[in-house]
Amino acid sequence: MKYIWIGLGWLFVLLGVAGIVLPLLPTTPFLLLAAICFSRGSQRMHDWLVNHPTLGPPIVNWQTNRTITRKIKVVALLSMGGLLGISLLLGINEKVLLLQGVVLSIVGIFLWRQKEPEGPENLS
Repeated sequence: MKYIWIGLGWLFVLLGVAGIVLPLLPTTPFLLLAAICFSRGSQRMHDWLVNHPTLGPPIVNWQTNRTITRKIKVVALLSMGGLLGISLLLGINEKVLLLQGVVLSIVGIFLWRQKEPEGPENLS
């Protein structure tokens, strides 16, 4: 079972990293899932992920305070807007655009309503 948890952890890390550049793929939720999987499969990998200089801070912010930094919110919202813009330029079917707009709006509202950490780390 240990190896299944580790394998799932790596799958979620890969999806989270892909989410950095793919707007509809959420980064932080996949990294949170990876942290959960690693905690059940390998403490060493869990510690690596949580202490990673790039991937770790959003996990720690969410796990400790249920917060998302403003920078992450802005990048996510800009990415979602860019995706919708690209879809418009490509002439995607109107029903698909409507569905995409509704889903992106719901995700955007959820993100923006989350608390932000206090202090200067909010901007990093």
